[in-house]
Amino acid sequence: GTLGQFLLYSVFAAGALGALSEVWSELSQAAGAAERLTEILTEKPAIQAPADPQPLPAKAKGAISFDDVSFSYPARPDRAAVHGLSFQVKPGETVAIVGPSGAGKSTVFSLILRFYDPESGRVVIDGVDLRQADPAAIRQRIAIVAQDVTIFAASAADNIGFGRPGASDAEIEAAAKAALADEFIGKLEKGYDSQVGERGVTLSGGQRQRVAIARAILRDAPILLLDEATSALDAESETLVQTALERLMRGRTTIVIAHRLATVLKADRILVMDGGRIVEEGTHQSLVAKGGTYARLAKLQFETGASAFKGAAE
Repeated sequence: GTLGQFLLYSVFAAGALGALSEVWSELSQAAGAAERLTEILTEKPAIQAPADPQPLPAKAKGAISFDDVSFSYPARPDRAAVHGLSFQVKPGETVAIVGPSGAGKSTVFSLILRFYDPESGRVVIDGVDLRQADPAAIRQRIAIVAQDVTIFAASAADNIGFGRPGASDAEIEAAAKAALADEFIGKLEKGYDSQVGERGVTLSGGQRQRVAIARAILRDAPILLLDEATSALDAESETLVQTALERLMRGRTTIVIAHRLATVLKADRILVMDGGRIVEEGTHQSLVAKGGTYARLAKLQFETGASAFKGAAE
């Protein structure tokens, strides 16, 4: 009897010690994460608002200008991400940027959002040098639909409402309808109150993109930055996403990193980047007819055949 009790208590003690070690391991991991989080929260951003920021015009137009801009990322100071970059985008104009990986396309977006300041030259929005403006004021005038859509572990309504905190339920639903997201949201178990899971795991790729588009529509900013997703969608999702994007782009100054033929065909102008510079500029038809960098990239990058490009150019 005594031996049996000893063995039983030994099993209990071993189980408790095992559980304690697991708890200690979790506490150690949490402590490390908390320390890193504290570092991030207390770190001062490299880009600060000037002491006396120049206000942007009360009536936003959405004009963008790059004037001889050169920039290198801090991690790669010896390699220019963009060099001597100059171009203008008129209010309401749609400009598509195409180019190989590493050409500097995403850097253009980072500079417009003032995540970084150029080493030389200047980036101007509505006549104001961004270095003289408050970064928060700049970003209030910009909506962005990124290639990798950020979806939070929250409800469908909350994910759309992130575009403009404080928006009413009616405004959120109107944005969803404009983005053609209302139909699939209505089929979710709790509609707009349905949880979509971490990173939107309960949604398809096309549905996640439409949520992001609805978010941008709700924001109603004069400038739109669009980095098209490279992932393939089925034909129905592709059509819905393109229709939603057309509604979003209407009446806005739009710069799009284009991966789809349908987008470049609708652009007012195409900028072809390579090595941090603009190497070609024009419409789809004129650039294909040239037979240069754009024509070569088009055949490789877009998912349509070469015949489609030749047909569009004729």
